[in-house]
Amino acid sequence: YCVYGMDWITLLGIAFALAMDASAVAIAAGVNLRAVTPRHTFRLAWHFGFFQYAMPVIGWSGGLAVRSLIENYDHWAAFGLLAFVGGNMIREALQHHDVKLEKSDPTKGMTLVMLSVATSIDALAVGLSFSMLNISIWLPALVIGIVAAVCTGVGLHLGKTVGVSSRISNYADALGGLVLITIGLKILFEHG
Repeated sequence: YCVYGMDWITLLGIAFALAMDASAVAIAAGVNLRAVTPRHTFRLAWHFGFFQYAMPVIGWSGGLAVRSLIENYDHWAAFGLLAFVGGNMIREALQHHDVKLEKSDPTKGMTLVMLSVATSIDALAVGLSFSMLNISIWLPALVIGIVAAVCTGVGLHLGKTVGVSSRISNYADALGGLVLITIGLKILFEHG
């Protein structure tokens, strides 16, 4: 039931919330590419999954340095970070901006690297939160990376098959933001 200080439902909720940005970009890439090959799927899913794995580890490592300084307020800091990330996701979803990708292949070169970093920045703050709550990062980061890779592959093929508008990605981002805020509130509740 518990995974290194966290229950599976919470961990999967965090993983799916963090994967929403990757899914939204993958849907847009699928619409842009129209003909999605296994190579496209592997490149996008591998990079998005790897960056979603690596960013929490980087945030967690940075958090180890400051954890002793904020031990008495760690649950408030974790809530603040999750609420900030979740609030940004909701705000961006409500702005109804269209995800536009270059007409070139978004699964290659610097475009792929920039998209990988952009979709995983939120995971950095989550890793920092885990550090403040003294939760081991290795298994959660692996789950976050795998969920992101799977959601990316599904999103890419959904975008290709359906030719979906960016409205679906707006709903996904808003839902992901609400999940992160709810998890932050749960942390506050658990710490009294």
